Amino acid sequence: MMTQKKNLALALATLITLGSVATGAFAQNLTYSPNYSANPAPIGAQQGPAPIPTANQLPTAPVAQDDWKARLADLTPEERVAVELYAMRNKGIVNVSTIETRVDRIFQQVAEGCGSGIVISKDGVVLTNFHVVENANKIDVTLFSGETYPAELIGADPNTDVALIKINAPTDDLFPVEFGDSSRLLVGQTVYAIGNPFGLERTMTKGIVSNLNRSIDSPQQFRRIKGVIQVDAAINPGNSGGALFDTKGKMIGMNTAIASRVGENSGVGFAVPVNTINLVVQSLLTTGKVARGDVGVVQVTETDDGLIPGLIDEGGAADLAGLRGGKLIITIKSRNGMRYRTQEVVRPDEGFDLITGVNGQPVRTGEDFITAVEEHAPGETITLNIIRDGRNAELRVTLK
Repeated sequence: MMTQKKNLALALATLITLGSVATGAFAQNLTYSPNYSANPAPIGAQQGPAPIPTANQLPTAPVAQDDWKARLADLTPEERVAVELYAMRNKGIVNVSTIETRVDRIFQQVAEGCGSGIVISKDGVVLTNFHVVENANKIDVTLFSGETYPAELIGADPNTDVALIKINAPTDDLFPVEFGDSSRLLVGQTVYAIGNPFGLERTMTKGIVSNLNRSIDSPQQFRRIKGVIQVDAAINPGNSGGALFDTKGKMIGMNTAIASRVGENSGVGFAVPVNTINLVVQSLLTTGKVARGDVGVVQVTETDDGLIPGLIDEGGAADLAGLRGGKLIITIKSRNGMRYRTQEVVRPDEGFDLITGVNGQPVRTGEDFITAVEEHAPGETITLNIIRDGRNAELRVTLK
């Protein structure tokens, strides 16, 4: 299904995904301290070149403590939470690098990209964003140890921007994260993002949940990811596929996009909630796909009175149930020994139905309609609430 799209862009911002950062596109700019002077001149005195200090004039750095717990005890409680969380979870976040070969009529182009990934099992299954590995001819995963392993794509759900890849690595080098519960999130609670922004491995940033139940574009055309978590933690290109943690170190989401004019963090980031991810992952690992009920309505037009089914599948679930909508008719014609393929949308002679609800629950947008239908599995029967010839009616539809 696809929905005739309204202007859903964020005001003054462009929503961009975070993966596929060109390798080598970022360089660090380091600022060094001025020359050290052991005997600074008094204020107002004539300044000259700073004398080179002798060895016994240099400041003495404190002796590094070997005891990590002792160093931890010197921190504030808030600092300890962040330090302990990073120590506990950073090994489960990996670097995902890709190579995509594009061939046109003349040239072959090679594009390199990188993103983040999350180890979710000792079997070497790694969770990442679909857009990070989409169209990749080669995928490599680099673990915290620095070892790099080739990966294969074992499942994907573009509708939610979720992909699973697998590597063959020693179990001792794999540190799966622990899933939390995104349904219990509250606006204002502290969160931590760990990923590979600009290719800098296992970088952690901190922020809060800015809002909940946002909706962002999916890599699947005409689809939206719903229930998305909005955060203000610094998230930049390369963070795609990285994890969002709560203060207990449980993963509550996967970072996937930012809203920005310039393509870098502006304090508005988005993460796919872990509860959505969990359902998708279980389905992909069990059946290799995500089963969603298909009602056979390809395109709708939103109006104040209901949704016009502008295009429905001929022979699809809604068509078999008798929904009045536009049908795509494909015709093959021959002329002068050549075969031509033509297509046209045929309007129903009786006029279009208006879809107003699913199982008695109102639907006002295409997104509402898609969400209501996909709560049901193939083979289930739903009721479409419609307006036909100016009167309310119901259609029983068995999903495919």
